Amino acid sequence: MSDILHRSHVWQPGTGTPLLLLHGTGGNEFTLLPLREHLVPGAPVLSVRGTVLENEMHRFFRRVQEGVFDEDDLRAQADKLAEFLVAAEAKYGVPAGAWVAVGFSNGANMASALLLRRPESLAAAVLLGAMVPFADPGPEDQTLAGKRVLIVNGDQDPMATADQTRTLAANLRRRSAAVEVQGFDGGHTIDPRQLPRIRQFLTDGCA
Repeated sequence: MSDILHRSHVWQPGTGTPLLLLHGTGGNEFTLLPLREHLVPGAPVLSVRGTVLENEMHRFFRRVQEGVFDEDDLRAQADKLAEFLVAAEAKYGVPAGAWVAVGFSNGANMASALLLRRPESLAAAVLLGAMVPFADPGPEDQTLAGKRVLIVNGDQDPMATADQTRTLAANLRRRSAAVEVQGFDGGHTIDPRQLPRIRQFLTDGCA
């Protein structure tokens, strides 16, 4: 299990609901750390680096081309991340499956893949600039009852389009997840104007 924890990551201890930060393409384990103080100040945070390189940029899984995922690799990488989270829970004293993932772009797609493939890994997720991870999301008897998901996609996002947003939300809702969708006037980015809404979503989940 110690070998699994050799994966590059940052752990910041704290109190309350633990956040799992998953960066976008070209980011690393430090990229999203500033979100902690905007969203849940003082919360325990685990920020993980993607292990796949594309043109020297870190990602969580391979893609065939922009917008076309290597779904076999996505499944394999989701399983590896789920195993890493189990090891991190043991090392850092986090209850099993208590993580609330906050992911952007490639990291958001990994978070939704975890929900669909390894739902025991996460309690909730905030998906920023999120696309549909799997063309075939798998059996609908894999329940997500009790899981809360907030999808925050820009109305002019050329990648996480309105169709992608609708399909992703529908796939999660069919498995009984409680899904909220928040649009904004913008593209493929983290919009600072949405941070108060995200913070409220996280606060509501901790009540």
